Amino acid sequence: MKLSVVIPVYHVENTLERCVQSVLQQNYDNMQIILVDDGSDDKCPELCDELAVRDSRITVIHQENKGLGAARNSGIRHASGDYITFVDSDDFLEPDTIPLLMEELINHPEYDIIEYPVIVKDGGREENLLTFLDRCYHSFHEYWLKAKGYSHSYACNKIYRRCLFNNTLFIERHAFEDVWTLPLLLARSNHIAISPKGCYHYCENASGITARATLQDMQSLLQAHVKVLPQVWDTSNESIAYYMDVLNIQLTVAQMGGGILLPPYPYRLKNIDFKNNKYLIKLFLLKILGIKSLCRIYKHLKHL
Repeated sequence: MKLSVVIPVYHVENTLERCVQSVLQQNYDNMQIILVDDGSDDKCPELCDELAVRDSRITVIHQENKGLGAARNSGIRHASGDYITFVDSDDFLEPDTIPLLMEELINHPEYDIIEYPVIVKDGGREENLLTFLDRCYHSFHEYWLKAKGYSHSYACNKIYRRCLFNNTLFIERHAFEDVWTLPLLLARSNHIAISPKGCYHYCENASGITARATLQDMQSLLQAHVKVLPQVWDTSNESIAYYMDVLNIQLTVAQMGGGILLPPYPYRLKNIDFKNNKYLIKLFLLKILGIKSLCRIYKHLKHL
């Protein structure tokens, strides 16, 4: 069972070696590693070629700068494994992560996607370990709401059946391309597993998109979620929690000077089960004031 590991490379000469070595030292030989040099003008092109000389499992693709989504897509097109995973070149893997997860896939050939723990902002002041119970979900709707997949919609801490990408690629030249693409892959999956085994280290990056997001970037994130919302509408507490999460993005967009993209919550308050629902007050205010007024208030509070 062969695994293709796609590593986009751009201006990471200080972390590339650490990233690649963390993959090479996984004690898993049936692996193809694809380094996609996305037009780096530092030492990365030479480093990629040197790494390929040292290990025959490594293939290097050099291309002009097209962005993260396009780099991943180039790797996908060259992937020959039964499964595929992504590792960003400023991140790294915990030892034995890949063999543990590939063993899970051997034992459960029905799994289309398997997700594993991630340390978010490794080395940063807000470092956070996201770990999960051992569970399998059987629909996009179930995974997105019950597992709160929307809150950890990273492309990287997951292994995918390669065929999921036959008609689906990452959106290119678009911020938060993970959030745009993952729902498409989940919708094509019948079995989405979450494992407590292994760990992906998502490192703090002051120049990353989440650290320097512009209004246009945040609007892209909001648009991605607004596209998903109608697919998971219901009156469950999980659905309300997701709507409130997206509402927070909308409020941030409004605060930055953007427009209203989020549709009103589609259900009447009397149809909602408010037992142990912590969003009761916020939902009530939303229904009374409306999204536009709430956004105006939030924008005004920025200047107080």
